[in-house]
Amino acid sequence: METKIVTPADLSLFEKHLCREEKSAATVEKYLRDAGAFVVLTDGKPVTKELTVAWKKSLMEKGYADRSINSMLASVNSFLDFLDLSHCKVKNIKTQRQTYCLEEKELTRAEYMRLLEASKKTEQLQLNLVMQTLCGTGIRVSELRYFTVEAVRQGEITVRCKSKTRTILVPGKLKKLLLDYAKKQKITTGCIFITRKGNPLNRSNIWAQMKRLCEAAGVNPSKVFPHNLRKLFARTFYGIEKDIAKLADILGHSSINTTRIYIKTTSTEHRRKIERLGLVV
Repeated sequence: METKIVTPADLSLFEKHLCREEKSAATVEKYLRDAGAFVVLTDGKPVTKELTVAWKKSLMEKGYADRSINSMLASVNSFLDFLDLSHCKVKNIKTQRQTYCLEEKELTRAEYMRLLEASKKTEQLQLNLVMQTLCGTGIRVSELRYFTVEAVRQGEITVRCKSKTRTILVPGKLKKLLLDYAKKQKITTGCIFITRKGNPLNRSNIWAQMKRLCEAAGVNPSKVFPHNLRKLFARTFYGIEKDIAKLADILGHSSINTTRIYIKTTSTEHRRKIERLGLVV
């Protein structure tokens, strides 16, 4: 079997390959991060199946969640395919689908409201509107850049991600809030959520600001990150509409199986529903 010593130069070529494949910026970033960590681990040694199996075992021994490991495996296996080292790929960890989510990981509506209130008290209007936009529409944080003055004024946001295009409807109340904010900030055109230098806010900007808000809001920092706002939107929408196919379209999911992950109830809610069955007397 062919072996190869991987280098940072291979990562650069891999990045160009992912871009040619029209992967989203977030996907490219993640694949490069995982593949880069794997390159560091090889430490100049030729890549072999034994090496990748040992890497997988090391992740398990470090206590990474199975889902996280499988996500990293997907990145590195794609990298190995690109390098014509498919014989060195390793299999995913088989997991049983969990019927509920961990309560300590999921942001509740009440906690979300406390975050909004804390951002108002600390006069962080931009962060307040970012959180309301993420949670009020269910978009990915990377899609905030599509919220331009022109698009919000029309009430419809056209999002292009992963070679797909979908339309996001802006609720009337959110539309007014965003346009009022843009007017006060003298933003007459282009992206509404920008830094002081005029660049679109990125994931790390928002993540850091949300984390700093946790103490004032009395919310566990482990629950506070942009993606949990998208999941709160999904659970709330499904709780009202009970239409998983429509929700998948809104979220931009290709598979309803992905959407199912978003709408899991917490263990407390799951237990309550089981107890209501009345089958234990």
